[in-house]
Formats: sequence, C-alpha cells, structure tokens
Amino acid sequence: MTFRRILIAAVLSIAAAGCSSSSSPSSTPSSTSTTTTTTSATVSIPTNARNLGAAGFGANPMVVAVGTTVTWTNNDSIPHDTIADGGQWSSPILSPGQTFQFRFATPGTFPYRCTLHPGMVGTVTVQ
Repeated sequence: MTFRRILIAAVLSIAAAGCSSSSSPSSTPSSTSTTTTTTSATVSIPTNARNLGAAGFGANPMVVAVGTTVTWTNNDSIPHDTIADGGQWSSPILSPGQTFQFRFATPGTFPYRCTLHPGMVGTVTVQ
C-alpha cells in the first residue's frame, strides 16, 4: 500500500511539472509558441444542455487571450444558438453537429445566451 501511494505521488508530481512548464508562454522566447496555444478555444454544447443552465455551454466562464477564435460545437440532439448580450456576435441556429466561430479582437467580458433556451448562459472573458 505504501509503494502504491509513493507511485501515485510520483506520477502526479511529474504530471504537474509537465503542465507547469508547458503553460508558461511568457518564459518562451518564441512568439509562435504563444500564438499557437492561444489562438483557438472550443465550447462544447453537451447533451441535455437546455437543462444545465450556466453549464449548458461547458466551461463557464471561459477565459481566453485577445485574438482567440472560439468555436461553439453543438453536441446535443436539439438545436441551439449563441448570442452575445452586447451584440458582438449572433450565431445562426446550430443543428446537432454544427459549429459557429467568433474571433475576440478586444479584451472584455462578454456574457451570452441561447435564445432558444434562456436558462443556458455563458461568459467569455478576454484578457
């Protein structure tokens, strides 16, 4: 039992070290690496999203960098849309399997919703 705990601790330590070194783009001299890791993000609309409220759009709030293109993918069995409260974007109604993309060019906090299911809400924070 002790060996198992040591092994688990070692694996978690290695995983944490790997995550911390790859998530610090400011220490990487190449701007290409930073651009690659911050240019896209995905919102997966899960099954039964209309009943999930603030979890209906997955990660909420989603935090991205300026210049990131967010792709909403409807993985549910019914249609949804994504409409920014401030009018920055308005997707068409997305049938199951369809996607919509929007590029965030300016920093700010952008709340949005599904007009078909008003309880489905999300926020994208752009830094």
